[in-house]
Formats: sequence, structure tokens, C-alpha cells
Amino acid sequence: MSDARQRPSSQETARDSLPTGQRTDLTDQQQSVARVIHSWHMPSDKPNILKALLSLQEQVGYVPLESIPAIAEALGVTESDIAGVLTYYPDLHTHQRGRHLIRVCLGEACVANRAIRLLAELTDELRIGLGGTTIDGQITLERVYCLGNCGVGPTVMVDDMIYGRMTGAALRSLLKRCQSCSQGPAN
Repeated sequence: MSDARQRPSSQETARDSLPTGQRTDLTDQQQSVARVIHSWHMPSDKPNILKALLSLQEQVGYVPLESIPAIAEALGVTESDIAGVLTYYPDLHTHQRGRHLIRVCLGEACVANRAIRLLAELTDELRIGLGGTTIDGQITLERVYCLGNCGVGPTVMVDDMIYGRMTGAALRSLLKRCQSCSQGPAN
């Protein structure tokens, strides 16, 4: 008789190797990732990578790159499958974003109405580039290519609110509101 053991299924391996919320050697983020991963997949379900990643991002705020192997193992897919979904969908993020998200529309109509100038004012005011987050972690600046508000461009989206006919003065006012409400709970 050999000492070879039967190899556990990928789900058993993932569950056994993933940290649980009971372990004290893990950060709060790692414990959150583990809890979310454990809740995703039942053996009879076909894995839904996008749903799993969106669920994790909702709980943790982003999809930590170091969690990709555990996610792949828990879903029974390859790390390459996970990376493919992460890079394809622009609303999935692999780094922590600011408390507030400002998106500047760079679609044709908004660019024709001086969106590039607004973007330049924002980058100067916030001292960050596109995709960057302010040093205090309050604001992340991103571009978007259409918010469907073409008739009243240039358009800026702050968190979940869309603002048309944006001017430099209106933009500075929005920034002040973002900075003043940063002491309260995140939106």
C-alpha cells in the first residue's frame, strides 16, 4: 500500500488553504477577501468570474492582485481567466481608489466643448494625473469616453452624480464639496 493521498478537489484545496476570519495573523482586508471568496461558489454552479470579482470589489473596495490565485482556485478557473476579466472590464480595479471618484468625459462632444481644459484644471488643482489618487486618499481622477450627456458637455461625473455644462468655477465648487464631505461616511 502506498502513502499517496487522494488529491483534494480544487474547492477543498481553496477552502483549506484560504485564511478564515478566525485567524489573527491576517489583515482585515485579507480576512474580508477570504470571507467573500468562500461565499461565491457552490460545487454545482458554473463559475461566474465577473460576479465574483464585482462582489469582492464591493466588499473590499478593489480586487487585490495577491488574491488572484485564491480566487482562481475557489472558482476552479485559471489565474489567466481572472486576469482576463480584470483587464477587460474598466470598472474593476486592482488598487485602492479615493473616497470620491471624479470622471471627466472625453467623448467627442465633450472634447469639442473644452473637456480637455477642464481636465487640465483638475490635474493642476488636485496635483495628480489620470488614474491617480490624491495624497490624502480622498479623490481619484479617471476619464470616461461617454456619459450619455452629450448635449450639455463638457460633462463630469462625481461619484454617482452627473454634471453637465461644467465650468472651471463649477468644478472648483464640486471639489470643495467633495473635500468638505470627506469627514462623513463614504458614498
